[in-house]
Amino acid sequence: MNGNRTAYSVVEPSHITKRIAGSIVVAYAMLTLIPLVWIVLTAIKSPPDSISYPPKVIPWVHFEPTIEGFCNLFTTRSRQTPEYLATLPPARGICESQARAKNMVVVSESKYIPRFLNSVIIAFGSTALAVFLGTLAAYGFSRFRVPLKDDLLFFILSTRMMPPIAVAIPIYLMYRELGLQDTRIGMILLYTSVNVSLAVWLLKGFIDEIPREYEEAAMIDGYTRLQAFRKVVLPQAATGIAATAIFCMIFAWNEYAFAVLLTSGDAQTAPPFIPIIIGEGGQDWPAVAAGTTLFLIPILVFTVLLRKHLLRGITFGAVRK
Repeated sequence: MNGNRTAYSVVEPSHITKRIAGSIVVAYAMLTLIPLVWIVLTAIKSPPDSISYPPKVIPWVHFEPTIEGFCNLFTTRSRQTPEYLATLPPARGICESQARAKNMVVVSESKYIPRFLNSVIIAFGSTALAVFLGTLAAYGFSRFRVPLKDDLLFFILSTRMMPPIAVAIPIYLMYRELGLQDTRIGMILLYTSVNVSLAVWLLKGFIDEIPREYEEAAMIDGYTRLQAFRKVVLPQAATGIAATAIFCMIFAWNEYAFAVLLTSGDAQTAPPFIPIIIGEGGQDWPAVAAGTTLFLIPILVFTVLLRKHLLRGITFGAVRK
């Protein structure tokens, strides 16, 4: 036969396919980043620039960046007369100087930092508890003969299918009777109960992929079942635990409906607090954007730190030899 033949793999994609797939991924990534970029840009605008039309997009070209939004986020201000302002000592700090320029004084700190700390405590606490309980339950379902295992697993999963609004009122009444309304421990328990079903199902799949022979060999060497679980199973399931923790963390960090219904003061988290940031004469959009920008940082850092485990956890068991 004349000419050369080129062998093509049925698994390896062609160069054209790779370019098309890469272009789609890049376009999708740029599209999803537009709202995040817009939020960050709004956070460094002044209130008039944030609502101007046509929109001002490019810093130092269309608008002059400012930290007024962050100052308004962290402080509470009050308008005063020029005569009263003249009797005050010189302003200390950028935020107070900006307030004086608008005939206002900084009265106190805002409630954003306590609300942000509530989010950190509740989200990380519920994630740790859900992953801990989910790991134990998943190990039990994976390694032991549990009566009605399939029915129990389906029941656990069904709790995740139920929309939160369907149980909002019963949970509210129950929390009011138990004294758990507007408490951190109450929100941690609630988010744990919602996330533990997801944790059990995800982690059971990961533990099923770990050969039982590893544990049996460890117990032959003298390990107890608990020691084999701690020293053999947990290290092997680290990728699955990390992936599960990220999904649980994202839910607990962003949850809004229960936070609005069950908290209003001491245990209120950042999601229901950010939309009610009110400025003089209307919504203070730079302050709202500044609060949203800062709220994105912890979950972003948490995901980046565990990104390798997340990728390995999602693809774990996908390729078999």
